Amino acid sequence: MKKIVFIAFCSMQFIFVEAQKHKFLDPPKFNDADLSKQKSTLDENAPAEILYKSLHFSMDYATGNLIKSTFYRVKIYDKDKAEDWLNLEIPLYQNGGDQESLSKIKAYTYNLENGAAVATKVDKSSKYKSKESKYISINKFAFPNVKNGSVIEYQYEVISPFGFSVPEILIETDTPSLYTEYVLDSPSSVAYNLNYTGSLLPKYKEVDERLLYGTNYRTYRFGYENIKAFKTEKFVNNDRNYRTKIGAELHSTNFRELKLYSSSWEQIKDRMYEREDFGGELKKTRLAKENMPANIAGISNELDKADAIFSYVKNTFTWNRDAGLYTDEGIKKMLETKIGNAAEINLFLVMLLREAGIKADPLAISTINNGLINLASPNVSNMNFVIAAIQTKDGYHLYDATVKQSSIDQLPPRDWNQFGILLSKEKVQQLTMSNAKTSFTYLTATAKINDDGSISGNYSDRDTGTYAMFAKESYDDNADKYKKQYKENFSIDFTDIDSKVIENGDFESTMKFSSENLIDKVGKKIIINPMLFLNKNSNEFDQTEERKYMIDFITPFTRVKKIVLQIPEGYAIEEMPKNKKIVTEDKEIEYSYIAEQKGNTLEVISTTKVLSPNYPKEYYPAFKQIWGVASKQENQVISLVKK
Repeated sequence: MKKIVFIAFCSMQFIFVEAQKHKFLDPPKFNDADLSKQKSTLDENAPAEILYKSLHFSMDYATGNLIKSTFYRVKIYDKDKAEDWLNLEIPLYQNGGDQESLSKIKAYTYNLENGAAVATKVDKSSKYKSKESKYISINKFAFPNVKNGSVIEYQYEVISPFGFSVPEILIETDTPSLYTEYVLDSPSSVAYNLNYTGSLLPKYKEVDERLLYGTNYRTYRFGYENIKAFKTEKFVNNDRNYRTKIGAELHSTNFRELKLYSSSWEQIKDRMYEREDFGGELKKTRLAKENMPANIAGISNELDKADAIFSYVKNTFTWNRDAGLYTDEGIKKMLETKIGNAAEINLFLVMLLREAGIKADPLAISTINNGLINLASPNVSNMNFVIAAIQTKDGYHLYDATVKQSSIDQLPPRDWNQFGILLSKEKVQQLTMSNAKTSFTYLTATAKINDDGSISGNYSDRDTGTYAMFAKESYDDNADKYKKQYKENFSIDFTDIDSKVIENGDFESTMKFSSENLIDKVGKKIIINPMLFLNKNSNEFDQTEERKYMIDFITPFTRVKKIVLQIPEGYAIEEMPKNKKIVTEDKEIEYSYIAEQKGNTLEVISTTKVLSPNYPKEYYPAFKQIWGVASKQENQVISLVKK
């Protein structure tokens, strides 16, 4: 057993530097001087600062429970900008008859009053519990009497019967930290794969075996000092991928007999196929045979057949918004209710494809918000979604039937997260996922200048592909909010807004508009920007520091803005806007601005093309330059003069 554990973790020995002896799990006594601190020593503008943070995970040898102990002490400098710290939320998980329990909670707010520290305890009236889902309830606490200068402190313990996965902990957060420690203790007979990602190295580190709690334990202890707040960058899908963080998943147990869990991707695949809510469902071929659409038998082309089956599944069944790798109510129940989770819908799709003679397998993925799969550390906890993959003579094609607008290789935006794990019955394989299909946005305005100096007209916003799915999801979440965004984004009076999916899967919003703020009159001249309200006001690529991370767009895209402006009778354009085209040497990024007079109308078309879904950080200067050119071009004005 010791040999196995060493193999699983030996790489850690080369990651971290040796450090001086340090005492872990020893919170310092409360220091009144912390109440007098005026600003963070790590970032003078920080609204809060972590003084001490300890996350301790230990497995109880006798019960097998995972005990999660938490201790935080946080200085509040500006409570209005530190709202996330003013309320504490503790999620508790339950599944079947097993559930986590909360105990040993203590929470205080400290303030300096008349030169002395005064503690206010969080009382029962500040505590309440909410049911977030079938599996998760959240205990919530509000800290009382928090002021600028307060220190909040809390500690609690969660006892969990779910020891397979140790929660992932962010070491780098949005709040600077003077001290953070992570401790994982497990009996020597229970081995974990430690999943450590990020560039931050601990100042203190202990990885060894020792006698703890009366028996032999393997312990991992990492201590960090003076961690600055993580600095975010624009155009990053999920900056959690770049933060230093630690998680763990059960590798193996050895209670008289060695039992492997996550020793390899092959092992993970085998265990998933052994589960009733994954492999057990895929064995129910009778369900696929009985529910195969009648028209499939008459389709000879393999891709056409796959597309027809996919269309049947996505249009027949409705996703209940629950992700996950495993079925919940089961595929049989989904066939009755026509509603299912991601696994039920997409595993049934795999079953139908297989029944039709197509080489199809589940592809386990991690959605963008869930973070990247760590391919170097086999870990089922990294993944939270399953889609379908088919293999044809021209390669692999992907389907996700949870979204009505999706199509072959046109997945919902959340799915495009670099890698997936293909789980065929015979083998496991890592697939690289890259969104190659271009998404288009067409913004079109037709307008006229009225006698009273106002402008009115019609506007349409049409999205295709990935952008259409983005828009539809946002609209479904809150239709009123979606429509209000137009007025908020453009400060224009929009009316008769109609948003819908059109026949080809595009999402389009049409509306009327009017504004009295788009024209300036200077003497007898009318001054106007022909882009109206669609001009680019700023350069989003405005980072002054060196770019650190990849530039993410999720999809290649083309954005076309077209404005047709009717010139008032009796007026002429004094000078036309200057046209411009700029393109990178490799043709990856292109921008053009073309203005043309056609009779009594002025037509302006602005086009931005980006050919790839993401780019190395070295492309940042090119984007900055081209976006700057676009901003300059789209802020040109023209003068209309009396003939």
